[in-house]
Amino acid sequence: MTDRNQLKDRARDELFSHINRCGVLQAAHEDQEHWLDETMEYLGERFPDLADTDLSELRTVGLRFCRPAIARGRDEKEEDSGEGETVTAGAEDTAAS
Repeated sequence: MTDRNQLKDRARDELFSHINRCGVLQAAHEDQEHWLDETMEYLGERFPDLADTDLSELRTVGLRFCRPAIARGRDEKEEDSGEGETVTAGAEDTAAS
């Protein structure tokens, strides 16, 4: 692996770490974008050997990480809204007794 790739990997790992620690995943879309703009400036200063294209790629990866295709932490109502029979835990058939 080249030094440049290692540098990009370190910057990506640091970005993901910041996203998780700062609670960006729960923020509104506009707040996520604002936070990423500021964080990209910081990463650009922290990793001066990264090109603007590298930072742009990192920003895109960061946005995708914040808004995955499959939502995290869906509540039970969303999961139960699908087709099929819903079974309630602890509900026994009392007619058989």
